[in-house]
Amino acid sequence: MPGLTLDTPTGRFTLIEDDGALVRARWGGDESHDDTPLLAEAARQVRAYFDGGPVAFDLPLRIKASPAQIRACAAMAAIPVGETRSYGELARELGISAQAMGQLCGGNPVPLIVPCHRVLGASGLGGFSAPGGVETKVWLLRHERAGGLLI
Repeated sequence: MPGLTLDTPTGRFTLIEDDGALVRARWGGDESHDDTPLLAEAARQVRAYFDGGPVAFDLPLRIKASPAQIRACAAMAAIPVGETRSYGELARELGISAQAMGQLCGGNPVPLIVPCHRVLGASGLGGFSAPGGVETKVWLLRHERAGGLLI
């Protein structure tokens, strides 16, 4: 599958395409330099996010995962830039436990694009699976000027 790796303020970030849709994104990765129209557009949007402030990503996605993961990703993708939700709030929407929602956030195959960093614990930030963990989550939330956070 074609991939493209870029340097970002939060570390290397790799985008992976399959058959005209973005299927994975991850921090780290090898030096992928595939040049497809979709990867070029995805890279442009990621750079715009980091360079000019928060943007809403508009890319074709294909979540290759369980039905629960697909529903969780849709719920996370619906969180607007600058806002957050709790694991419990999303869990109630989906009819699952907050713990299950946390696991689904951690299993997000396209972090940043599907904003799992906007999901917080009831009494704290919760975890984050990117290198740097919670520090990366805090960086992203500050960058997005997430309202109401004392971070």
